[in-house]
Amino acid sequence: MKLLEGKTTLVTGASKGIGNAVAKRFAEQGANVAFTYLSSVEKGESLERELSTMGIKAKGYRSDASDFSAAEQLINSVVEDFGGLDVLVNNAGITKDNLLMRMTEEMWDTVINVNLKSCFNTVKASTRTFMKQKSGSIINMTSVVGIKGNAGQGNYAASKSGIIGFTKSVALELGSRGVRCNAIAPGFIETEMTAVLDEKMVQSWRDAIPLKRGGTPMDVADCAVFLASDMSAYITGQVLQVDGGMLT
Repeated sequence: MKLLEGKTTLVTGASKGIGNAVAKRFAEQGANVAFTYLSSVEKGESLERELSTMGIKAKGYRSDASDFSAAEQLINSVVEDFGGLDVLVNNAGITKDNLLMRMTEEMWDTVINVNLKSCFNTVKASTRTFMKQKSGSIINMTSVVGIKGNAGQGNYAASKSGIIGFTKSVALELGSRGVRCNAIAPGFIETEMTAVLDEKMVQSWRDAIPLKRGGTPMDVADCAVFLASDMSAYITGQVLQVDGGMLT
């Protein structure tokens, strides 16, 4: 039996990168997959077609998770279309990097809203469903930057660190109702964004990692499958680093 057979899952920000890998891995493990996209309409529609060929129910929603009313509407639509919700993966995120002295208020607010407030929005909107069924797994995507910080990423680090505190608080609040909440902290993950960087610089990053390679989106997706499945039934309030030993 597949690890997520019969579970309904929602992955935000799934048109590319880690979110895309999570959606595909969930489908491979038998989950029905709802997912969101915003600007990448063509990629979102393509993903829905691809997932639908895998013997599961799949549907993409164009939705802005940083907007509370949109998040409420999204959760209501997923529950209505799929008949319930078992797993929520908050993956939507952006960067607007700059040194603090050059960072604008807009750069700060946008990153906090998309990365952190979106987690509040979707978790708040789905809590009633999870509590009513007395089960559910919430997975919030943070970052090693949220643990150690990074120069030029004060807004991003703050948003990802906030996700960790939020995750632990939700785990404490909802644990008695059978609802789990954990976070994944990816390290250096090689995606289409890193492919355009200078190869020598990228190799220096790889060399500094104990496992001597960058991670792949599927490395993160496999961790998400574990946290979404019943194999992690006694795990909540944790931050799992998928970083090749970077912060060891």
